[in-house]
Amino acid sequence: MRRFATNALIAFTLVGVPAAIIGCDTTEETKKVDVKDDGTVVKEKSKTTENADGTVTKTEEKKVDKP
Repeated sequence: MRRFATNALIAFTLVGVPAAIIGCDTTEETKKVDVKDDGTVVKEKSKTTENADGTVTKTEEKKVDKP
């Protein structure tokens, strides 16, 4: 049991500490894939993050693959 607790603490430290240091939080993330009748694939991705200083950054990406 002691080994499990130690491993859990190490895992949390490796994952949680870098996220806390970076200081940004993803508040919304959406992905959408649409296939048209002619075989065209449209992929849309939108991500909104809030930085540590309170600013909000929105990133949008759209990719179209034609056959």
